[in-house]
Amino acid sequence: MNTKNKNKGQNDLKNNASDVQMERRKFIRNISGFTLAAGLGISCSEDSNDKIKSVNINYNKNYYWKLLTTWPPNFPILGEGCQLFADWVNEMSGGRMEIRIFGGGEIVPALEVFDAVSNGIAEIGNGSPYYWSGKIPAAQIFAAVPFGMNAQQFNAWVSQSDGAELWEELYRPFNLIPVLSGNTGMQMGGWFNKELNTVDDLAGLKMRIPGLGGKVFSKSGGTSVLVAGGEIFTNLERGVIDATEWIGPYHDYLMGFHKIAKYYYYPGWHETATSFETILNSEKYNSLPSDLKAILRHGLGKLNNWVLSAFDMRNAEHLKKIKEEGQVLIRPFPDVVIEHLRKNTAIVMDELSIENNDFKRIYNSYYSFKKQMSEWTNISEKAYFERIYN
Repeated sequence: MNTKNKNKGQNDLKNNASDVQMERRKFIRNISGFTLAAGLGISCSEDSNDKIKSVNINYNKNYYWKLLTTWPPNFPILGEGCQLFADWVNEMSGGRMEIRIFGGGEIVPALEVFDAVSNGIAEIGNGSPYYWSGKIPAAQIFAAVPFGMNAQQFNAWVSQSDGAELWEELYRPFNLIPVLSGNTGMQMGGWFNKELNTVDDLAGLKMRIPGLGGKVFSKSGGTSVLVAGGEIFTNLERGVIDATEWIGPYHDYLMGFHKIAKYYYYPGWHETATSFETILNSEKYNSLPSDLKAILRHGLGKLNNWVLSAFDMRNAEHLKKIKEEGQVLIRPFPDVVIEHLRKNTAIVMDELSIENNDFKRIYNSYYSFKKQMSEWTNISEKAYFERIYN
């Protein structure tokens, strides 16, 4: 390198270093300003005064809302969580907002909750987005995508990318606002009375498996069967179906599947992070004072965290019970079966994208975010669990 080029290179390095120092100083100033403002309870936004002026609170009016769920009354975790949410809202509002919970069938059938809240029969509802797939095919993407993101990544897509915006846009014509309010995390792959070794073992296999996972299972050679929750145990015991998925060890244990099925396969490729939503009637929500709107949102955020944490803890406890009390062989799906299902997932998602423009647009966003996350996940969470976690 000649002297001129060498001097130029050194000057470039100095300039770059100077730029880095300036950015670092700016970053530190911003942090210092934010920390001071937070300590004093001051908003850092330029329009904070405008936001304060727009607050509308009426302490003399109470609100009594009905929350319809798709779950049976007091259903473990999901029904429990709805009641906790109602209690939190009542506490945060100082008793100005009371929410009464109604299980599926108490006011309307479970799968009519969407229409009931949309039409104003109730102000709020709770379920999973794939329950409305007949009405909104693209809603399934917000529930569970086979070989999809985990709960942490899905939360990031909804809260940090355009997931929430797409979700709200999809429900807007129905006078509804959807809010993420829970996740099962990774599910189990299901209970089988037949061992799986090759792709051929899927041929003709009758399995209770709904949603997108059911479409993929049928595409892969099996037969997807829809069975009501209360009938699954009897149908599996009598051989009406050969296999069933449900949720995970906690709920599966309560259903008693470990007493009648021989094989318990993992992972839940079909539902890697099944999410739940709370749907708000738009007109009712928009008529609320600003503090109650914020209280509802904060309560649902807390519910989202509580549900996932409850699933994690109780699944761990009950996997141990299943191992101790049942004669169950807990097996991973064979690699050839997983790859077969993965290939057919891509085919199913392409077919559905061709059929429905909303499905295509939302799945493109979902898939792009998943792809964006993969490089970081591979050297963070995945590397940790493969090499260190025990």
